[in-house]
Amino acid sequence: MIARQRIRIGDVLVQQQVITPEQLEKALKEQKTRGTKLGETLISLGYVSEQKMVDILKEQLHIDYVELRTVKLDKDAVYLINETIAKQYNLIPIGFDKNNPNILLVAMSDPMDFIAMDDISIITNRRIQPVLSTSSQIAYEIDRYFGRQSVMEVAERYKKEFGDEETQEDKNDRWDKREDPSETDNSPIVVMVRSIMEQAVHQRASDIHFEPTRNGIRIRFRVDGDLIEAMRHDATIQAAITARVKIISGMDISEKRKPQDGRTTLVVDHVEYDVRVSSIPTVYGEKLVMRFNNKESLTRDKRELGLEGEDLRKFDDMLAHRHGLILVTGPTGSGKSTTLYTALAQLNKENVNIVTVEDPVEANVDGVNQVQVNPKIQMTFAGALRSILRQDPDIIMIGEIRDSETAEIAIQASITGHLVVSTLHTNSTEASVARLMNMGIEPYLIADALVGVVAQRLVRRLCSCKREREATPEEKEELGVPETQPLKLCEAVGCQRCSHTGYFGRIAVYEMLPSSPAVHTAVAKMRPSSEIKEIALSEGMTTLKEQAAKLVVAGVTSMDELRKIAYEE
Repeated sequence: MIARQRIRIGDVLVQQQVITPEQLEKALKEQKTRGTKLGETLISLGYVSEQKMVDILKEQLHIDYVELRTVKLDKDAVYLINETIAKQYNLIPIGFDKNNPNILLVAMSDPMDFIAMDDISIITNRRIQPVLSTSSQIAYEIDRYFGRQSVMEVAERYKKEFGDEETQEDKNDRWDKREDPSETDNSPIVVMVRSIMEQAVHQRASDIHFEPTRNGIRIRFRVDGDLIEAMRHDATIQAAITARVKIISGMDISEKRKPQDGRTTLVVDHVEYDVRVSSIPTVYGEKLVMRFNNKESLTRDKRELGLEGEDLRKFDDMLAHRHGLILVTGPTGSGKSTTLYTALAQLNKENVNIVTVEDPVEANVDGVNQVQVNPKIQMTFAGALRSILRQDPDIIMIGEIRDSETAEIAIQASITGHLVVSTLHTNSTEASVARLMNMGIEPYLIADALVGVVAQRLVRRLCSCKREREATPEEKEELGVPETQPLKLCEAVGCQRCSHTGYFGRIAVYEMLPSSPAVHTAVAKMRPSSEIKEIALSEGMTTLKEQAAKLVVAGVTSMDELRKIAYEE
């Protein structure tokens, strides 16, 4: 059992030079204002990471740490408490002591919360043995064991409150007339929608799809690029869910005939998410999609993205230019925005003026002037760019080059002393040159402006439950490995940590095309894309397929993920 001796975590963090005394003082004041624990406050202020806090508590308290995603919880232990208590104290029972079933093992983010331990001990009539885990992991497990159950209970409460005899038209009329969101703060639907959004965050979802069907509404989460059904509800609450999502995202709830866009924010586990919402009418009602973004995920270290070795050097060389055009290409959902924001984070210095034109602004970045495109008031990419050029910019980021007018202004800006970075929807590096030519840009201008092109894709990482096996001769041929060379590959298995998908997280693969003298000449002479690619390959360019093959051989991803890229090529 943990000794009942409270350590002063703030003093320990200052002593170990993790935070400064000034930061501790500010956090203590903020803690009183928020009414939260000091550890939570320090993490939310960004003074210390969740993992660093865990490491310090392990060292100071000499307590076991458990990675909850890798452990199967004992349901008999979990359900000794209810969801309210679990969320109130941010803890979850995980099992019983092997030698003494009267001792309950409880995962806690704050093992010094003796009031919580006393309450759990009284509720369960057992002695409590705390183990340490992170707030986010505990929140995920609470959602996993209680979330679906609580959402179903909320749905039942809503049905009882308004009755099944109410017609669909009555429901629509009642929600259409409800203008003030504060009126619904404690209603079952408010609780339900908030719970669904939190579950999506805890399951690492990038999107939530609310899809009306003949018999009700289907809710799916996009995790690591794949859609997974999370829950279904009958038609009784479909109108209420749709109306609630539209209210919080600032949409017109009475308009159901045309598409709408909106946005809202959500704070989960001390992280603020920007949520973009889109609606579109379908034959069974309005379909809604919520997309989650947060600043931390968009501005990562380049090595976290998958850039390393020669590709990292090429990318840094591109960003070192004072003027010119850098393009990031790939299909929707390939991580282009993350790469752009990561580049901006590197370029964001005190002595430069960075201006972005985006549709929409995906994350607010300190020190960067971000402009939101708004076609309703004629604020287009091209129109915004013209205005930006009068703002003395050093670096311009364009969310996407969509038309010839935007392309022309971007090229002119890059030639006249500005560094322009943008995205383009093409499948390969060499195809980007042809796309610009198709937009009416003269080849000699493209050649003069172009600094380099980065093509990218995302592949799923194999979970730690992966299994090794011998590679077949056909697979060795696909990977470019001699048939006589022994080779073991890893394949997906599935466990609790990865929700039995076999994959956990994603990593980008890159294809770098710097504008060398030979590439410059080929572009200026309007040589075909295939010839530009041959030049790049002769100068050491590694293709997307070759990069993915390296990850397969290294056991990071699977042959299935490689084949997705190979088929595209």
